[in-house]
Amino acid sequence: MPPDPGYQGFNGFAKKDGKKHDLNNIRRDTLWGNLMAGGAGVEYYFDYKLPENDLKMEDFRSRDKSWDFCRIALEFFHNHDVPFWEMTNADALVENEKSENGKPWCLAKKGEVYVVFIPEGVESASLNLSDVEGFFLVTFHHVENSTDVVGTALEAAGKGAFEFTKPDSAKGDTILLIRKK
Repeated sequence: MPPDPGYQGFNGFAKKDGKKHDLNNIRRDTLWGNLMAGGAGVEYYFDYKLPENDLKMEDFRSRDKSWDFCRIALEFFHNHDVPFWEMTNADALVENEKSENGKPWCLAKKGEVYVVFIPEGVESASLNLSDVEGFFLVTFHHVENSTDVVGTALEAAGKGAFEFTKPDSAKGDTILLIRKK
């Protein structure tokens, strides 16, 4: 985990296995990847070559943005009463092309609530609700700050897959929350 961009002049990027990554990659792939797989959390490694590393950490504010990302993720599940402890990974319900940032992920309590993570670069997610009937509320959320973007309603009634397109105001990584009314 690299320090925040600008911390002691640090550029915000780190390299691993020849690949360059930053806080947004780590937020998406590590934090949200773990949560959407049904995991219980993450542990961050600060390397030994980066400023404020595992060997000489003195200032945890060097990773302030990452702690914010963790708090925002927890607040999302708490503020929207998402019963994550009753949910399982359901990536098979999401059918989308893969972007350079991956493909959408789904965490579901089937028939009740679905959380779909749509990475930056993917503009829509197709969620298969063919085995589900009822009315659902649909909202989009910014991953970086967990603000609600837009909400609507749908009737599943065993109609198959639904295509959800990110609203123009939903830039970057986005969460789609679908909850039975």
